[in-house]
Amino acid sequence: MSDTVIELKKAVKQLQTAVNDQEIIAILSTLKQKQITEVILRESKIGLAVGKLRQHASKPVADLAKEIVKHWKTAVEKAKTKPAGSANAAADKKTTNSATTPVTPSGNSANAAVRTAKGDGVTGKTGDKTRDKCVEIIYDALAIDATAPIETVSQKAHEIEKCVLNNMKGVTPEYKAKIRSLFVNLKDKSNPSLRASIVEGSLSPEKFSKMTSQEMASEERKAADEQIQKDNFFKSLSAAEKQAETDAFQCSRCKQRKCVYRQQQTRSADEPMTTFVTCTVCQNKYVYTPNSTNFQVLTSCLDGNFHRFLSDYYLSIICISRPPYASILSTLLNPKPSRDL
Repeated sequence: MSDTVIELKKAVKQLQTAVNDQEIIAILSTLKQKQITEVILRESKIGLAVGKLRQHASKPVADLAKEIVKHWKTAVEKAKTKPAGSANAAADKKTTNSATTPVTPSGNSANAAVRTAKGDGVTGKTGDKTRDKCVEIIYDALAIDATAPIETVSQKAHEIEKCVLNNMKGVTPEYKAKIRSLFVNLKDKSNPSLRASIVEGSLSPEKFSKMTSQEMASEERKAADEQIQKDNFFKSLSAAEKQAETDAFQCSRCKQRKCVYRQQQTRSADEPMTTFVTCTVCQNKYVYTPNSTNFQVLTSCLDGNFHRFLSDYYLSIICISRPPYASILSTLLNPKPSRDL
């Protein structure tokens, strides 16, 4: 292992442990001056570490990471083509200028940097026209920001297509629909980790070919979808419901007792109603399920009508399950008023 690879691996660890944007920018500025080859990129994994930073929340970090990745791609492509004579000197001069002075790439140069099956000279080797076309579009998606050799990306594309073919039992409409779904998710620019995991081999083509769109989504997308579902669950059946205010519940987040609640029968009829509570201070939403202790506290805090409702409700359940205790509970919860002598 060369000294350059060892140094770059240390830089990868530094990027992962950096605590602020200034440290990340300092590390990226050092990496920008490195002479990178395709072999070094594969051995050090520095391309993946820098590539992930293109989605960083800080715009200076993201822009610098994009510039470095584009510069490395250009250097690797030039090493493959190996231009001779004055053309080589002019290309080297242009690379040096672009490395020292950030320049916003034009539309043509941006398109030229994108790897495609046609540009890399990759064609399907299945012998079937439809399958060959599917291999090529999978290659186009995998190679968008890949630094791996053409042979590696081509092999992964062929393996994915073959797995889909076996799963769908031939070139069927389901086969074509699955290929389209994989292609759309692979080419998503906000999900570079999916492409990298396939090219690196951490995600097998067999497993990837069976994944759904939800499973292929990025972690950010999954978190956003989960939050949307959670919000919709609380809002779906109660958008127009009137919620009662109470101080009987304590918010687990801010520890305040300023809440509104609503009740809904979400389970079978012999189960207690589910109480949906929303804190009016921090807007925390949670589900409250009463146990024996909580029931005593709840019935002592809420108003009289609701107390009578809960008493009758639990009394009806106990009358069915434990008849001997029904009369005792009825006397405790609904005492008779005393008479004046």
